[in-house]
Amino acid sequence: MKLALIGFGQAGGKIADEFVAYERRTGLDIFTAPVAVNTAKTDLHGLEHVPTDNRVLIGQARVKGHGVGADNELGAEIAEQDIDEVQAALDEIPVHEVDAFLIVAGLGGGTGSGGAPVLAKHLKRIYTEPVFGLGVLPAADEGGIYTLNAARSFQTFVRESDNVLVFDNDAWRRTGESMAGGYEEINREIVRRFGMLFGAGETEGNDRVAESVVDSSEIINTLAGGGVSTVGYAAESVRDDDGGLRSRIRRDDDEAFDETNTTNRITSLVRKAALGRLTLPCDLSGTERSLLVVGGPPDQLNRKGIERGRSWLEEETGSMEVRGGDYPLPDSGTVASAVLFSGVHKVPRVKELQQVAIEARENIDRLRAEREDNLDRLLNEGAEEISPLY
Repeated sequence: MKLALIGFGQAGGKIADEFVAYERRTGLDIFTAPVAVNTAKTDLHGLEHVPTDNRVLIGQARVKGHGVGADNELGAEIAEQDIDEVQAALDEIPVHEVDAFLIVAGLGGGTGSGGAPVLAKHLKRIYTEPVFGLGVLPAADEGGIYTLNAARSFQTFVRESDNVLVFDNDAWRRTGESMAGGYEEINREIVRRFGMLFGAGETEGNDRVAESVVDSSEIINTLAGGGVSTVGYAAESVRDDDGGLRSRIRRDDDEAFDETNTTNRITSLVRKAALGRLTLPCDLSGTERSLLVVGGPPDQLNRKGIERGRSWLEEETGSMEVRGGDYPLPDSGTVASAVLFSGVHKVPRVKELQQVAIEARENIDRLRAEREDNLDRLLNEGAEEISPLY
């Protein structure tokens, strides 16, 4: 799958940067001319892998390169005003080679939270290719203003995009973990899951063709119809005790045992991926569409295991629209399963986010009113005989 990747804001830029690093490590060719957009110079300078020419600074007339200070209304205004600067960078992308656009943003801040929905709306107006979002929700302990930003941005981003894949920081931050270390690990987890998903149909440099190919149309059709998506992932090493890959030369009397063992491993990994930690925790019943990708050494993949995994997913989600296939990785020592659940709607975290945002909005309004009253008392009580300067 070929994606036009745009990282919007600080979090979006860092995740886009990590995607490019992942692409280079794995030898994949997924992201076409990745772009990073921000209102803060320092955030753009801190990127390591997005090409310098593809880093776009917007809002210089308004914020002088210092960011928007978690004001996502200002972030949206700047994105609308400077959309031509972003489009100029996107004009360098050979769109005829692109299957879809992917806008990555943290939804709790200012620039990405405000700008990502604006860009999604713009791209859908200009291009026929689908526009997907990858939105990161803030952890609960990041503060009320970030929760309020995320709630407002989330509903707008979902409305303006063809589908939004969601990663919830609140489900992944570990107690006692430093903020910087926590976000680095989260970014790696995001890239590991979505990288496998988007790279599934990659054939460049891979002489092993999948039995059941997962190509870009499978992914696009799973995401089609709009809404919200989440991804599960599970992996297991298949190396021998001496550290080498399991032998691919099987004795005839071992073949039946090996096939059963491989089938059971795949089925187990599918269950672990679906029932383990999702990028956005939710109740899978009622999921509209799903996509299963199983990757690993070709001799560790088989059609029966994948078919059983798909059948189990149909039962678990109540959907008959479950796609799936294998992703041969000859040099890998790991079998991994990634499952995309699209059109999920039983998501307690979103309801919680909305409720906390309402409370935060009420608190902000109350504090603003109190501040005005306090300032009025400070300046006027006991100062009746003092006339103002003008």
